[in-house]
Amino acid sequence: MAIEAPPSSASFFAPWPDRLRHSAIVLLVAGLALAVLVAFDELSPLRAAVVFGCITAAALVPWRLHHAAISREDVRGANPVEAAAVAAVVAGMPDPAVLLDRAGRVIHLNAAAAQLAPALRKNELAQFALRSPEIITALREAIATTEPRRATYLDHVPVDRWMELMITPVPVPTAFGGTDKCMLMTFHDQTPLRRVEEMRADFVANASHELRTPLAALSGFIDTLQGPAKDDVRARDRFLGIMHAQATRMARLIDDLLSLSRVELSAHVRPDASVDLVPIIRQVADGLEPLARERQVEVDIGLPDTPVAIAGDREELMRLFENLIENALKYGASGGKVIVSLNSAATGEGAPEIRVMVRDFGPGIAPEHLPRLTERFYRVDVGDSRSQGGTGLGLSLVKHILNRHRGRLLIESVPRNGATFTACFPQPKTAPSA
Repeated sequence: MAIEAPPSSASFFAPWPDRLRHSAIVLLVAGLALAVLVAFDELSPLRAAVVFGCITAAALVPWRLHHAAISREDVRGANPVEAAAVAAVVAGMPDPAVLLDRAGRVIHLNAAAAQLAPALRKNELAQFALRSPEIITALREAIATTEPRRATYLDHVPVDRWMELMITPVPVPTAFGGTDKCMLMTFHDQTPLRRVEEMRADFVANASHELRTPLAALSGFIDTLQGPAKDDVRARDRFLGIMHAQATRMARLIDDLLSLSRVELSAHVRPDASVDLVPIIRQVADGLEPLARERQVEVDIGLPDTPVAIAGDREELMRLFENLIENALKYGASGGKVIVSLNSAATGEGAPEIRVMVRDFGPGIAPEHLPRLTERFYRVDVGDSRSQGGTGLGLSLVKHILNRHRGRLLIESVPRNGATFTACFPQPKTAPSA
């Protein structure tokens, strides 16, 4: 804590000429009166000099004490750390940043920090708002030692995010020329790097697992065509058709794996562009009309006439609805009908949301399979899925796209009575940016 320095002798004597000038008339009248008294022997010269000295000293006293007190309070309140320039610097930092005093109270924070930790408040202890054990430990050590500290922690809300915290002691000037130590906390999002590492490992593991079978089939057919069936036209045509189907399956599998990896890579970044769901669903339904005619399935589209806008990624939403409607056309074709509808509803907590429902009237799904439908490569019927051209990644991709949009997937099914897949999106409180 800074201590107010006593005024120097130069500053103490500086105002005296002004005070003498302002009190000149009083001193002149007092001097004349004392001189008259001395002249009539009413007062001795020594006593007259003492009285005049007392009057002069009284004239030099700064009687406007309340103004000086106000000035000292203004100086004391002008803390350089709380200046607008420091607040502007913290607000302009791209990463979440919080400036703390030596006790751990918040002096300044930027908008990114307020979004990361909404409980942070100015002039309150940061430890009460940041409850992660790693953050509290690093902050206490930095305050106790005034040395830099670094910590890595996993934030689970609203999605998993790997964050790196850096606490840097910053020497700052005080109002009276001294120095003090503040703590600058900066948060760096390490999630993209972690996602890239996980994506690389998952892609290699999944690709090596799922591509093994079609690659083995292609290799076997190539050896057969180069050997025993070299001159067999009928076998060659048959094997080439199988090889084409396997190559198409591998291309679709790689495409789904890459799409899933891209969605997982950006799962922690919520889309902020405004998209209208109505034309997206209509475009997807129109694109799947040839498949519906081939499977002899009637698609009933029930959409409102007014726009239904959410904050989302258009390409990802098209992929989501394409997977849901295509699955209904493939695996629920025996029902002869698919219903696609859009409406508004409320969650169990009363929060409004937008629901897109895709229902088929096929054989349905057994209850034991429902909890695992969104797992990678999980299939209710492996043979039927592969014969339909499925990769086992469609519903997993749907789930990850909904997670990125802060939505959820509801699955309801009764055996021999079809299945209903509902994509739920939170209804924006304000219109998202275009």
